[in-house]
Amino acid sequence: MNSDGILARVTYLPGVTPPAPVVDTGPAGEDQAHEDQAHEDQAHGEQARRAHNVSMHALTRRGVSRWELGQILLSRELETHVVEAELDRLEGVGLIDDAALADTIVRTQHERKGLGKSALVAELRRRRIDQGAIDDAMTQLSAADEVARALALAERRAPQLRGLDHDTAVRRLSGFLQRKGYSSETVRSVVLAALRRQSSTVGFR
Repeated sequence: MNSDGILARVTYLPGVTPPAPVVDTGPAGEDQAHEDQAHEDQAHGEQARRAHNVSMHALTRRGVSRWELGQILLSRELETHVVEAELDRLEGVGLIDDAALADTIVRTQHERKGLGKSALVAELRRRRIDQGAIDDAMTQLSAADEVARALALAERRAPQLRGLDHDTAVRRLSGFLQRKGYSSETVRSVVLAALRRQSSTVGFR
């Protein structure tokens, strides 16, 4: 303190960090902190409820992968941490299961739409399903299953090629099966067989 009664400015030695100033929040400051926390908790709760409602609506429409549901939730302007928490919750109770979804897609798309292996893999990757789950799901289909399904499709399609010359019929039928996701080897093995079986009724030129 100097002669005027004023505290002298404290000078700290090099390397010494001055103490942080003490801020007296007082009762008003504490009340504001509690109020801010209450607003934050309320907003988080509202986002969690919205995430739950959106998820339930999406899951009742069709099977979705974790990635697909995450995209739906993010499109509703929900916070990323809220979306991740909701996805973890749903995964924990088995409402989203990418491995089970992959199995279902492979089985139904092969049986109903006649998709071959490459088309099925492309569909699963489009839906961002893990490669391990894709590999496991694809074990459902044997080489014999693939050939049998391709042959059934080819025999069903062959009558529509009536009146075409043989080479054109082969080309059209091959293209059809390739678009379905069958390998060139499978296509070659079934196209001629299917056309040969249908030759008596199709009447190729």
